[in-house]
Amino acid sequence: MKVFKFGGASLKNAAGVKNVVSIIRQHGPYNVLVVVSAMGKTTNALEKIHSLATSGQNASSQITTLNDYHQEILRELFPSLHPVYQAVASLFKELEAQLATPGEFDQVYDQVVSIGELISSVIVHHYLLAQGESSHWLDARTCIATDACYREGKVEWAKTTTRIQALKPVLAKNIIITQGFIGRTDTGYTTTLGREGSDFSAAIFASSLQADSVTIWKDVPGVMNADPKRLPAATVFEELPFREAAEMTYYGANVIHPKTIKPLANKGIPLFVKNFEDPSLPGTKIHECTVDSLPPLIVFKDNQCLISCKVTDYTFITEEHLSTIFQALSSLDLRLNVMQNSAISFSFCLDFREHKVLSLIQKLQQQFEVFYNTGLTLITVKNYDAATFEKYRNHAGVLLEQSSRSTLQVLVRL
Repeated sequence: MKVFKFGGASLKNAAGVKNVVSIIRQHGPYNVLVVVSAMGKTTNALEKIHSLATSGQNASSQITTLNDYHQEILRELFPSLHPVYQAVASLFKELEAQLATPGEFDQVYDQVVSIGELISSVIVHHYLLAQGESSHWLDARTCIATDACYREGKVEWAKTTTRIQALKPVLAKNIIITQGFIGRTDTGYTTTLGREGSDFSAAIFASSLQADSVTIWKDVPGVMNADPKRLPAATVFEELPFREAAEMTYYGANVIHPKTIKPLANKGIPLFVKNFEDPSLPGTKIHECTVDSLPPLIVFKDNQCLISCKVTDYTFITEEHLSTIFQALSSLDLRLNVMQNSAISFSFCLDFREHKVLSLIQKLQQQFEVFYNTGLTLITVKNYDAATFEKYRNHAGVLLEQSSRSTLQVLVRL
């Protein structure tokens, strides 16, 4: 039994849907569970729609543009009057209903942004049926149970595993098409598992089903030691140990979601990263192994914010001050990427989620003098050699630098 995950880039147009379905059919006609992301840049568009609506602005033109994008894909895949048109129309009505429903910012965000995955999965499901395959559409929210931590839902594993294991009879006769990124609370609200969380969804299903493998289909030939769009000379890893891959994701390598590795490693389920444009390429196998002499891994993490908290009475930074800072971070479910302290200040870098970061700054200003910079990039060089260490440590615009025996991190304004 295999689990596949296809991201938005693989489903950005009708040709992409046809290619994805072609790959799925090569591994069917059953015992394959497919997790899909929203098509193309749909999640970004839904975030924009949510932002406009929650600030009291009219988002109707953006909704129309998004609907037109999906309608164009439908027209290239299906004849007129096909049931898929009504299914997609119902989801756009649901989008408008959620936008009109009052609620806390992150709660409404999850109800709105999750619509993208639902639309994508409905289209892929119907196209599989049109190709004569036995496809079963599954609402992932009926399986993945989470707490009410919106935008970063924590999985309730016991309940989730029981629900997913009940799918085995369905898988024995069908290809299952479901959504990544989403779950549901006990009270019926949709949650999301963190941006780009569809990889994690695939790992949840695979772990619960004790799958033979998970394959994440990307627009790159495998896991690389750098983003080829930034460093064209990047090379592909043939294989990687689970631990190395986990550390890569922690530092921001966006080829795999950070939470993906743990459930697979715990069950010994190998993870393959392959190219959907050329499935014949070997890709990268992530499993329990040993690899000697790994090349330097270089990760660029954009949209970073540097916050510095300075005590106001000339005392030193104490454990009590640190406790206050970390409690504020925890209360807003924010994670640090780098931290550093001096005698009278504590500085840290985190992803700039504007709504939460501004709330954090407001909290910290009650006790500290707070300075912050946005629009920064965190560069991490893991397994550095002398050349990469010197190159990135002397990078222009460095605001913060930190190094250990194997890892260098610099926060820069590019």
